[in-house]
Amino acid sequence: MSNAQEIRQLTPEEFDVSMELSQYAFQYKVKPEELEERRTKFKAERFWGVFQEDELLAKLTLLPLNLYIQGEAVPMGGIAGVATWPENRREGLVGRLLTHMLAHMKEQGQVLSCLHPFLIPFYRKFGWEVYTDYKKYTIEVANLPVRTELRGGTVKRNVKDIALLDSVYHSFAPRYNGTLVRDSEWWEQMVLGDESHTAVFYSDSGVAEGYILHQIKNQQFLIDEFVYLNEHARQALWTYVGNHDSMVKQVVVDHVPADDLLPFLLRDPRCKQETVPYFMARIVDVPSFLQYYCFNPGASEMRQLRFSIKDEYAPWNEGEWDLSISPDGSARMERAATSGPGQDLLMIDIQAWTAMLLGYKRPLEMLAYGRLNGPQKAAELLEQWIPVSKTALLDFF
Repeated sequence: MSNAQEIRQLTPEEFDVSMELSQYAFQYKVKPEELEERRTKFKAERFWGVFQEDELLAKLTLLPLNLYIQGEAVPMGGIAGVATWPENRREGLVGRLLTHMLAHMKEQGQVLSCLHPFLIPFYRKFGWEVYTDYKKYTIEVANLPVRTELRGGTVKRNVKDIALLDSVYHSFAPRYNGTLVRDSEWWEQMVLGDESHTAVFYSDSGVAEGYILHQIKNQQFLIDEFVYLNEHARQALWTYVGNHDSMVKQVVVDHVPADDLLPFLLRDPRCKQETVPYFMARIVDVPSFLQYYCFNPGASEMRQLRFSIKDEYAPWNEGEWDLSISPDGSARMERAATSGPGQDLLMIDIQAWTAMLLGYKRPLEMLAYGRLNGPQKAAELLEQWIPVSKTALLDFF
């Protein structure tokens, strides 16, 4: 590694070289008029690169976002746009960038980080772990949910009121760990595409209780997002979809939360179903993350367990910790005053720790498959203390 290499944020003047690398690495071409529009929206402070004598060798984007965890917004650093020139690959540049960003996120108070992996094993090496799956359904028109006569309420098409759509999404998303907190800019740039249609269900009182984002292409009705707050809204929106039966042959529902029950509710559940491991997450700073986290409330006494956490790329997490949980479920993590194997020590890496706390996997599962090591009794206590949760993410970045 040359001493001339440095990691720093890009400057506004480095937009062109950043776009050149992105287009080469991700194999796309931006039209000149779109390029100028992107230039006006370029937020250089979100782009980080490895430079050698002012030559950009590798880069990534760090997005300041928030995730819902247990219904509350938690600061998260979103990693996106990781790219390296082919002649600079396998030189450890991305690893250096990721390690640098972990320290930076810790300084910024971003206690979580998420990314969409090009290769899951690569990012597992640096401490990220799969934290959510999604389902994708392909349903023949003849097998769509039965159309029902509306018992009050109405469906309106092509509603683009972001505040209204977000009010429905905001009521739905906190049910899961790991969904994104959206703002109006995110809705405009990342959710509502130029080719997307919307359909919103309103109750008799005029309150929006569900929506779908969809496109119609090549005789397929493509649902990008299906959000509903009650069964009445779900049935009404499926009736709206079913009324397109003369226009399409199939309905494809993408990025459905993994706990969805649609196949069971179909006349014939044997539609094409795919379960796809999706985004990865990692806890950036264990003690700080636990300030946002609530374990199951317990008896009147304080509950304690000791952990040995392995986290090579965020050494501030590495080592032995004492977890103390108050009766109300609030917790703190403190460095163990003494070290040693101990009778009740649980050993875990940051990947499994993240998957457990977010609700993707359970402690006893981790123990059974060797991802959590220690006494059965201690793991059973942890199983009782960590709330049962579901994870989901409807977005991409």
